[in-house]
Amino acid sequence: MIYLIGGSSHVGKTLLAQKLMEKTGYPYTSLDHLKMGFIRTGMTDLTVEDDLEMRYWMWPFVVEIIKTAIENNQNMIIEGCYIPAEWKESFSEEYLSHIKGIFIVMSESYIRTHLSDIEGFANVIEKRLDDELDIERLIACSAGFMEDCAECDVPCFVIDERFSVDDMLDAILSL
Repeated sequence: MIYLIGGSSHVGKTLLAQKLMEKTGYPYTSLDHLKMGFIRTGMTDLTVEDDLEMRYWMWPFVVEIIKTAIENNQNMIIEGCYIPAEWKESFSEEYLSHIKGIFIVMSESYIRTHLSDIEGFANVIEKRLDDELDIERLIACSAGFMEDCAECDVPCFVIDERFSVDDMLDAILSL
């Protein structure tokens, strides 16, 4: 099985991938690592600031990694904000039967009332360099992912009243 965990920044995608790995034993890949590999090797002129462009530039590579894993009967977890909401369009039905995907977002009210918690957990799995949170950007990104999920019929887990990685884990395992 391939699990895709997408969504906006700072919602706990990497933490969820870690917990899912611990539960299933499946390895996970952070698309942030792949992005940095492309940037540091000069394979792209895109920068860490070019999130939207990077999503669509990098996605064809990710699709082929997923297809190869499925063809080899391998399990994998892939997480990152670089998974497009329309990811299903990249796969035939044969491949789709092996993929489960969910997007994680936060409601505006959660972001506005829990910004210090969000900042406090920013480095729980990976160290973020020079990571100043822009509350309006967080709100806009989550809202954008929610709209994209509705348009593309992709499951969306909304963190609204409380943050619970166990609830997110239950949501992805129940797909």
